[in-house]
Amino acid sequence: MNPHRFHLWLAASITLIITVQAANAQPASAWQLGAPIVTYWAGPAMTDAAATQMREGGWNLVWCTEKELDVVQRHGLRAQLTDPLIAPATLADPVQKQKLDDLIARVSRHPALYDYFITDEPNTTNFAGLGQLVAYLREHDPRHLAYINLFPTYASNEQLGNPGDKVTAYQAHLREFIDTVKPALLSYDHYQFSVRGDNPDYFLNLGLIRTAAQQAGLPFLNIVQAATWTASMRVPGPDEMRYLVYTTLAYGAQGISYYVYSCAGHTGAIAHADGTPTELYPALKALNREFAAVAGQVQPLRSLAVYHVGMQPPGAVPLPKDSVWTLDPPVAEMPYRPPERVRGILLGCFGRSGKAGGTEPASHVVVVNLDYKNEAAFTLGGPGRLEVFDPGNGRWSRARGRTTELRLLPGGGRLVRVR
Repeated sequence: MNPHRFHLWLAASITLIITVQAANAQPASAWQLGAPIVTYWAGPAMTDAAATQMREGGWNLVWCTEKELDVVQRHGLRAQLTDPLIAPATLADPVQKQKLDDLIARVSRHPALYDYFITDEPNTTNFAGLGQLVAYLREHDPRHLAYINLFPTYASNEQLGNPGDKVTAYQAHLREFIDTVKPALLSYDHYQFSVRGDNPDYFLNLGLIRTAAQQAGLPFLNIVQAATWTASMRVPGPDEMRYLVYTTLAYGAQGISYYVYSCAGHTGAIAHADGTPTELYPALKALNREFAAVAGQVQPLRSLAVYHVGMQPPGAVPLPKDSVWTLDPPVAEMPYRPPERVRGILLGCFGRSGKAGGTEPASHVVVVNLDYKNEAAFTLGGPGRLEVFDPGNGRWSRARGRTTELRLLPGGGRLVRVR
């Protein structure tokens, strides 16, 4: 062989080997969100009866142990795996680490597995260890989510592990979590329904999480109140649950979770300890499907803006006077005095990302009646001919040109798009 040609052949062969090795070193696939998440906190052991109730109620992600994975699969659900081995301390103990490796090897190929549950509401001082565990799980099983839930805005500086005022400390907490742990999804909880009224920072928390998730390019999940666990908090009713579902949608969440499904020491909830449903179960049976349907429609889009018309609670952004979306009759500005409930209309605007960091005009809007005690009726105007989505059948219906009449249930919402 000609020496020059030999060297070319050798260089090409080495390049090919390195390329193949590099490709083999990369994960075969990474975790994908899939269908929008509908889940819960604190539920029953995953028996066939419990799984049937979950599936019929519209939940699609359930908590389980390794032994219950087959039950989850039988009912067409996704599994959030809990195991004491899924903890940062495991990596420091060779024996426990090997047990974790064995666990991952057993469950990672199970068709029901969706994520590994790690922990709830960690302090900033825990982030380094959690980041190591998340990276380890991602290296050994990139197809499944490593799940961690975060504090709400009303956590103390000591709980967060961050100094400063409420917003400053919380933003720093989110930033450090994202930078250190490198999660694939943001999850947090916020419970607003107290006995004396509604706590004021529900929308502030939603907005801070939405912004942090967008900046990091992550989906997010909102854990909302479905029970009481102390004398200072009240049990929300079906209309309040509708309000929580649709406000979560308007802010662009791709997941919702309810605290709690059933748990000793909690009043209300979705089911009693014996599995008997409460009044929230039939309400959520419909709302869960509505959430999944609407979130699925906007999943390919980007949340562009969220506007409040009427009351302006903390974190709210008022609808610009030159907005392409109009309400007839106009909603008057109202003073907000917590702990009264927020009233008015919420507009969550969605569209596709534009070039050079810009955005196209909003093509979709989730319109929400923020009054969970009364219906709202008005005409919505938009920038083009409109269609209204029916989450019950998954179909769009044409409106009368650039306007559509909406009648929203207490706390209810509709998805509208420009066709």
